[in-house]
Amino acid sequence: MSNKSFFDKPVKPGLSGIKNIIAVASGKGGVGKSTVSANLAVALAKAGHKVGLMDADIYGPSQPGMLGAKKGQPEVVNDMLKPMSNHGVDFISMGLLVGEDTPVIWRAPMAMKMIQQFINSVMWGELDYLLIDLPPGTGDVQLTLAQQASLTGAVIVTTPQQVALGIAKKGLKMFEQVKVPIVGIIENMSGFTCNHCGELTEVFKGGGGKAMSESMDIPFLGSLPLDPEIMMAGDNGTPVLVNSTDTPAAKALLALSDNFKKSIDENLANILAVEPTTIDTAKDGKLAIVWPDKHEAMYTPYNLRLQCPCAACVDEDTGKKILDERTVPLDIKVTTLNKVGRYGLSIGFSDGHNTGIYIYENLRTLCECATCVGEKKEDSFSL
Repeated sequence: MSNKSFFDKPVKPGLSGIKNIIAVASGKGGVGKSTVSANLAVALAKAGHKVGLMDADIYGPSQPGMLGAKKGQPEVVNDMLKPMSNHGVDFISMGLLVGEDTPVIWRAPMAMKMIQQFINSVMWGELDYLLIDLPPGTGDVQLTLAQQASLTGAVIVTTPQQVALGIAKKGLKMFEQVKVPIVGIIENMSGFTCNHCGELTEVFKGGGGKAMSESMDIPFLGSLPLDPEIMMAGDNGTPVLVNSTDTPAAKALLALSDNFKKSIDENLANILAVEPTTIDTAKDGKLAIVWPDKHEAMYTPYNLRLQCPCAACVDEDTGKKILDERTVPLDIKVTTLNKVGRYGLSIGFSDGHNTGIYIYENLRTLCECATCVGEKKEDSFSL
């Protein structure tokens, strides 16, 4: 095995020092996703964790107001943005880079360029958790972050109404399709808490988020009330837990934070069980991967190219291979390797093909070492 890996490049500060990166998403706007993100971030910080918050809603940033950002733009150090900090949370937002009343009138490519900057050019340092407050929907921002930000998982925020639940389910399925684990579902605005007597009244029909989690076998992290305290805290830039931990809203947030941490730990353990320990190239040009079980797997570029799972090589409807193997050079080489999220590799070859994403679980079964080849032969004989 060579001493130099494809990934042995100078590491930018960016996201490299973050243990858990979690997307906070919703299918539609108006469900309180940004409010949940800000308060959850503060709850994690109160528990002693190092926490960051990325406001990925380029057109409608709200985190500067939620977290009470001071006026002024983030400092630039060595071409890197230094995030602002308040209430124990480091955060970055488009709202910090433009005037308070200045609209962002950009086409999608410009907005995506800013997301790339937030991924690669922010000095997050070492964090236990980075929450990413996504814009509504299932578009370019969600896909880019799913593939480039090495997400530990995604949290889906919904309200109890059937319309919101239906759209939230679409967002959930989008993350499943791009192999991002779902950490859990949060039901926001599940009932109105009277600020005089503390009684909870169901303004909407409650329990929809929990019912959806049960039907889809996904953890239910908890529900948050439609509480005037939470709304006023967002307007004042002082999250609920900054002032008190004893109110109904504060207790609900602390319980939500505990469930969130437990689910994240479980997701991270599952990811680490299949994520390669090292990815390298041997002197003979083979791809060498060490898996978490210490197995040292070897892959020839030719066989990897034949097993490409992209739509140009495999029919999406039938699963039948449509690649003409005669067009693949025997001496083909691996030219590029890029990690896709935390679930697979994008491999580029010397014939110019680079659209295949090799899922780790599938890549593990393609090992060509003597032990694995022998096991495959035994299995074929037993059939």
